[in-house]
Amino acid sequence: MIEPVVVKQLAKTFYDEARGEVHAVQGIDFECHAGEIFGLLGANGAGKTTTLRMLSTILTPTSGSASILGYDVATEGEAVRRNLGFYSASTALYPRLTARETIEFFARINQYSPEKVGERVDYLITRFGISHYADARVDKLSSGMKQKVSIARTVAHDPPLLIFDEPTVGLDVLNALEMQDVIREFRSQGKTILFSTHIMSEAEKICDRIAIIHSGRILACGTLDQLRQSTGAHYLEDIFVHYVKRQE
Repeated sequence: MIEPVVVKQLAKTFYDEARGEVHAVQGIDFECHAGEIFGLLGANGAGKTTTLRMLSTILTPTSGSASILGYDVATEGEAVRRNLGFYSASTALYPRLTARETIEFFARINQYSPEKVGERVDYLITRFGISHYADARVDKLSSGMKQKVSIARTVAHDPPLLIFDEPTVGLDVLNALEMQDVIREFRSQGKTILFSTHIMSEAEKICDRIAIIHSGRILACGTLDQLRQSTGAHYLEDIFVHYVKRQE
């Protein structure tokens, strides 16, 4: 059986005029199992976003390899993109499109079955409670409603694998909790989810397995129980500090 995500010695190096050569991701390895929420837990600048952008084909790896449902991210980008949805709190929506047009656009460009697009759009509009705003332009929507449209466009083509990069950044408590519920719902539908966060409580609550990433390296990976057993610490915050201090 093909694992949904397989990462082997994946690395990304940038050149920055001020800092010189920056090793953002340094030869990481991990796998995501089918139907699980796999968490990438790390502080800002740890390499989470760079890793996810390589997996979603936005960035090209410097070295190493990664595959999504058996498709190589470097050489089979189109197939990779058909099979995943990428959500980021920083992802912009097209302000002049309506909510309905946005969802339909992303369904079509990701090659969702043309005869089923209308039905899919109607379902997502109902599911995310945006019926009253479906024909309003995105730039007229509240931040909470924009978030719902963004989630809907992420899953418009019903992909088997979802990537969520810091999805609750900037959200209030209620919207953040709703986002967590939505992610759990996607898991219950059998989707595989790769989820990055720097918020320990989020990772504790929703992740089946967690990889701790720091300075571009994965320091540990396992279930919360496994991480507790390996460190003797109970809270994820203490587990995280244990591994980071040991590396430094």
